[in-house]
Amino acid sequence: MFWICFALFLAACFAAGATGGLFPPGPWYQNLRKPWFTPPNWAFPVVWTTLYICMAFAGARVAMIPGNGIAMALWSLQIALNGLWTPVFFGLRKMRLGLVVLGGLWLSVAASAAALGALDPLAGLLFLPYLLWVSIAGALNWSVLRLNPDAAEG
Repeated sequence: MFWICFALFLAACFAAGATGGLFPPGPWYQNLRKPWFTPPNWAFPVVWTTLYICMAFAGARVAMIPGNGIAMALWSLQIALNGLWTPVFFGLRKMRLGLVVLGGLWLSVAASAAALGALDPLAGLLFLPYLLWVSIAGALNWSVLRLNPDAAEG
């Protein structure tokens, strides 16, 4: 049963991640000024694949525990916001709105880590690298917005 849950959670993660293929960064983003701490392009698929596996593993572990309603609702919220950011930032080219989505994502990831961790400490720990990556993404979104005020709203 665990592996079925894991596969379902992983499918949800990769569905959210598929927005990157639907709304690729493209020339608009490549021509923007970026901060010194911008990760290299190759890092994004490597990091996201690793994070999605951790997120799915954490979700599957907690899905098996009674009384998991809040944790599962928060897991669902964070993956929905995860899938929303790419179309907002790259598709609509709305950097400010992207920052708002990232703020909600950060809060939902932090709340998910706490709720998952209350039921299964390992599941909570598995969300901490994700929280770090979303923090970096927020700093990157904010910095790109500041460095490119004229391109902020596409």
